[in-house]
Amino acid sequence: MGRGRVQLKRIENKINRQVTFSKRRSGLLKKAHEISVLCDAEVALIVFSTRGKLYEYATESSMEKILERYERYSYAEKALVSTDPESQGSWCHEYSKLKAKVEAIQKSQRHLMGEQLESLNQKELQQLEQQLESSLKHIRSRKGQLMHDSISELQRKEKSLQEQNNALEKELVERQKVLTQQAHWERAQPISSSQPSFFLSTDSLPSLNIGNYQGAGAEEVEAVAQHQVPMGLPPWMLHHLNGKM
Repeated sequence: MGRGRVQLKRIENKINRQVTFSKRRSGLLKKAHEISVLCDAEVALIVFSTRGKLYEYATESSMEKILERYERYSYAEKALVSTDPESQGSWCHEYSKLKAKVEAIQKSQRHLMGEQLESLNQKELQQLEQQLESSLKHIRSRKGQLMHDSISELQRKEKSLQEQNNALEKELVERQKVLTQQAHWERAQPISSSQPSFFLSTDSLPSLNIGNYQGAGAEEVEAVAQHQVPMGLPPWMLHHLNGKM
């Protein structure tokens, strides 16, 4: 008598469920390996247990390459499915809307450039004029702001350069003072060192004591004066002394 079909349902016993999972998992990984070897197929198998533990198997091309290939295939399949008549009609409607927007923008740009104004009435021309005036106002405001910023930057640079110039000028004046004082000192030093001393100390000049010889004769006074006058006196002083004697 043949074996009856086993009804598949969740195993209620936790231990039996865990044992069955372990056996079936090993068998599933074995079958995946066999089909990849026997049939030269790329196989990727991913299994998560009830506790969240990962079990995986992939052929030599690695799991990442197989999953990347699966994503490309899935995207291409979705693109083919979306080419139904209803989807094509939606794309055509969207294309028509975008085309009309582009044409309107190009037409408005030509009007702003002053081209193809024949088709505009008086009201449209007034609106275009107001739009141009508003745009011109914004442009001039932006231009004025940029000029103001540029002037402020130049003034800041001018102030910085002026401060640097003043500092350099002050330093130059101080150096010129030092050099002038040094030059005066160098010119005065050789004159004071080379100037001869014409004045002798009174201690170095011997006293003539002429008063002690008032009763002596002229010849004796002259002899004493010549004997006491030092030899280092200049000729004019000797002559003067001799005249007094």
